[in-house]
Amino acid sequence: MQLFANQQTLRNEIINLAVSCGLSEPCYTNMLDYTIKLFESQGLGKDYYGYHNISHELEVTYVSLMVLKWKSILNNIRREDFKYLYAAALFHDFDPQKSVDKPHEENVIRFLTHDASVKKLCQDAEMDLDIIKALILRTAYPWKGELKEHAEEQIKLFFESSPITKGNKEMQDYYMQLGWLLSVVDRVSGYALGDFTKAMDMAKKNAHALAWHPSFIVKRSVAYFEDLLNNEAVMCETVLKALPKHMRKNFMDVVTGFLNLRQQEIKIQSEHIYENLRLVPKIESMKIREDPEFLQMLLDIYNELPTPLQFDKEHFEKTVKDQKTILNTLRLGSVDGPIIGFAKGGPLENYTLRPEIVDENYNKNNTIFLEPIALKMGYWGLHGGSEMRHLFTMQAHAMNYKYLTSFALRDVIEKRIEKHEKAEFVTKFDPERWDYYRIEL
Repeated sequence: MQLFANQQTLRNEIINLAVSCGLSEPCYTNMLDYTIKLFESQGLGKDYYGYHNISHELEVTYVSLMVLKWKSILNNIRREDFKYLYAAALFHDFDPQKSVDKPHEENVIRFLTHDASVKKLCQDAEMDLDIIKALILRTAYPWKGELKEHAEEQIKLFFESSPITKGNKEMQDYYMQLGWLLSVVDRVSGYALGDFTKAMDMAKKNAHALAWHPSFIVKRSVAYFEDLLNNEAVMCETVLKALPKHMRKNFMDVVTGFLNLRQQEIKIQSEHIYENLRLVPKIESMKIREDPEFLQMLLDIYNELPTPLQFDKEHFEKTVKDQKTILNTLRLGSVDGPIIGFAKGGPLENYTLRPEIVDENYNKNNTIFLEPIALKMGYWGLHGGSEMRHLFTMQAHAMNYKYLTSFALRDVIEKRIEKHEKAEFVTKFDPERWDYYRIEL
């Protein structure tokens, strides 16, 4: 569950909060609406495949204003700098031409430097764009190594360029603290504004966008939160204390949820290592595919997939019952054990794929399309997905299909080609690196 029903509601709440923080001039609403319009015109709206979409941008802005509003322990932020935190939050991922989902801070700075509308908006608000750029550069993550050193070099240049900070070490340190605050808000906001379901959806989108294997989602999420709570404890506590109680609870519930999931994963993996865990692929009969309880079990697992991998969701039940659909499941312990995953697909002609894909075999009725494999969290990385894929391939071959097409991570397809599978790329997609490929059966 999310705190806001839709983007319009969140926009209106941002405007209300901004006004309560003294940012009532029309330029601040114009800034907000320009950002929303630009993100949506570039395909970075709420339906964008990755994590860094307009929803994230607005959530960070909202939480930044909440921190200012509840500033019980933030009295050291000058009121005239509220507008800088607002603008930096709104623009921090301003990378409309992004080549990867995670915004490159240099690209953000370049865009802000050359965008005439941004310059005009900052002039209207009487803001120094160099200060905004410095704050955004401080959100670079992780703040260590070469990334940190390079960002610091650029920040120094902007500080020397701005009359507010030029030659003033005290003001430079002050804005670095403000940038650190924004950096932590950036990483806390989405998790403070919803329940564990929302958090998991964010984590899956992030994993999909960064081309991670699903087996890394929980492990890396736990590492992410541990880094935030341990290595940036001072600022993290500052931000959380400045938020209302229900938002603090949301965040800590999410952390606890991922820790519990990780414990479950470790238990499953240890059972697998000691060979106490048997994964059994099974071809399911048409009779059981009509069973409402069976359908609900599949749908629950299907809903765990990242949204971009849920093909033809509105017709899920209909396609499971379709005799032309190939379906096998992965069961725990035996052929009658609990279902923990499934592989599903059908004739290529039954699917509407991305418009960029031009498949020469479309309408030849010789190709089966395998939807993304669906597995319960905790069971990725145990080769159950591979077993279902191989069984699906055998079923397709038995039905006299000549080709199988599907989507997979680019490096996974490359490894299959290296192993001399008859696989080839049909269409590559950047920045996702989630590509459409074909194998000859």
